[in-house]
Amino acid sequence: MRAFKHPLPSDFVLERLLYALSDPVRMDIVRYLAGVTEATCGELDGGRPKSSMSHHFRVLRDAGLVQTRNVGTTHMNSLRADELNRRFPGLLACILAQS
Repeated sequence: MRAFKHPLPSDFVLERLLYALSDPVRMDIVRYLAGVTEATCGELDGGRPKSSMSHHFRVLRDAGLVQTRNVGTTHMNSLRADELNRRFPGLLACILAQS
């Protein structure tokens, strides 16, 4: 299974983060991940098609919001909260407070 690419925190771009969070499905994923250490893609799909969810996870990864790692055939996802807070202090807390 291939490893996923993740941007370095220094490469996080505010506009890309805000774009990723502009979709309700992706915002739901971020809210869920904010309350857990890790979650599988299956826990986060909400019954949506796999192809649709793959797109949403790619957007979140490319923006730097989510870290995805392989555990066997399972993808484990976590929120990159610490890295986001170092790059943009308070942004994630402000966004999550709007839930």
